[in-house]
Amino acid sequence: MKYQLSKGAHSVYALQYHFVQCVKYRRDALVEPDIVAFLKGKIHKISETFDVEVLNVEADTDHFHMLFKAKPTLDIPRYINALKTITSREIKRNFPDVKDVLRKDAFWSGSYFLATTGQVTLDMLNNYIENHEEKRRNVSQVENQTALSVQQMQKRNA
Repeated sequence: MKYQLSKGAHSVYALQYHFVQCVKYRRDALVEPDIVAFLKGKIHKISETFDVEVLNVEADTDHFHMLFKAKPTLDIPRYINALKTITSREIKRNFPDVKDVLRKDAFWSGSYFLATTGQVTLDMLNNYIENHEEKRRNVSQVENQTALSVQQMQKRNA
């Protein structure tokens, strides 16, 4: 099993997330390619300030999906709040016609979906852990046999 790892001062980690944000009331506010391109650009710019690596962003007419990598120290609710606040304000400012599609001037839904994504499946992890325990037992047996052999040789030489 091989991870794509990141390193901190005192940690090694592999943290990837899948984030989904819907437009309030699932309105079709992300229809124009210019708005989607603007949204993607803003997401990348905001993410840089939080030291987040955006792996992919794609939008449908009423929501977007984003995959990103982050450090364990990321304040995720603060990051998501910044994404929602800034993109909402800037889209409405730069594309005033989008307000005609929205209801009550709110751009994003208050809720969102966020899941951790792994580079391996749960089955692979379980298999690794089970095999790791087996390997540890095998190493212990080899170490015990080696220790016995060394003791026997020492007795012969004494």
